[in-house]
Formats: sequence, C-alpha cells, structure tokens
Amino acid sequence: MNNEDKASLLKLARDSINSYFTKSEIDASNMKKFSEKQGVFVTLEKKGQLRGCIGYPEPVLPLYKAIIESAKSAAFSDPRFRPLERDELKDIEIEISILSVPKLIEVKNPEEYLKKIKIGKDGLIIKSRYGSGLLLPQVFTEYKCDAEKALHMLCQKAGLPFNAWQNLDNKIYNFQGKVFNESEYHA
Repeated sequence: MNNEDKASLLKLARDSINSYFTKSEIDASNMKKFSEKQGVFVTLEKKGQLRGCIGYPEPVLPLYKAIIESAKSAAFSDPRFRPLERDELKDIEIEISILSVPKLIEVKNPEEYLKKIKIGKDGLIIKSRYGSGLLLPQVFTEYKCDAEKALHMLCQKAGLPFNAWQNLDNKIYNFQGKVFNESEYHA
C-alpha cells in the first residue's frame, strides 16, 4: 500500500464522519481497489487524547466498507465517549490500523506467552467465556509495556482479572497492523 492509498483511506474515514453531519452519502466508487476483506480499526484522537476507537478484528467486510463503518462508529458509537460534535471534527486526528488475521498463540504453559509476544509488532486479543478484549500493537508501545504488562492490560480491557491470561481456558491471539495517521499523510 503506497502513500497515496493511505491518504485516500484516511480521507475516506474523515468523509465518512463528515457525512453524518451533512446527511450525505459517501462516494466510494473509487474505492474498488480496496475491496479485499480485512480487519481494521479507526482511532480518533483529539489533542493527543483518545476520542474513539472501534473496528473489526476479523476480515468480515471489504476494507473500504470496514473503514466507513469503523470511522462512523468511532465517532458516534464508542460507549466510552459521548458522540462527536461537528465543531470537534477540525480537532480530530484519524489513525487507521489495517490488521492481519488473528492467530491463536499456542502454549502448554502460560509463561510461554512472555516469550511469544513481540511488543511493537503484536496486537492481542483475549477470548474467554466471561468476556473478550483487544488492544492494538501501538498501545503496548505507547505504554512502554513488556509482555506481562501487555497481558495484564489486555485482561483489564476484557473486564477480566489481571491474571486471566494464566488460565489456558482463555485463548490469546496475536495479530499485526499496518498503522498510519493523518499527521503522516496530510489527508
């Protein structure tokens, strides 16, 4: 994916949010090259603070459609934040994370996770019968995590006890992301 493609996808995300305010349809006719199904997250930041982040961990929609839906959801449906207001949009920076397909990290002993998780490369998903959670690769770098701290944060995100990663009934998956934002590509 070249810089022009990244800029186009960032513009698509911003146009998707703006279409909510203008009550207009998104013109995605030039997005056919982004029709492959891929997992994606759209993150919104306002003055360096998280303002919304929602996406699809699995490749269930064509990339361009997943970006449209994720951008709107991050802006208006993230339960951690009130819906974005029109006058805030100018202060929002958009980041897109295109995800690889999550893969189960297979271990016989929970301590093996500490060697198998690559901070700065891996995002993580935990699935348990009590809840699930996902953290993007850049979160662990931002918080200067080692593998154990990353697992604690992941469990917390899922609403599970910090040590839930040590229970092998809970499944942990890793994935990688291509991450780019508006400050890099001036969309």
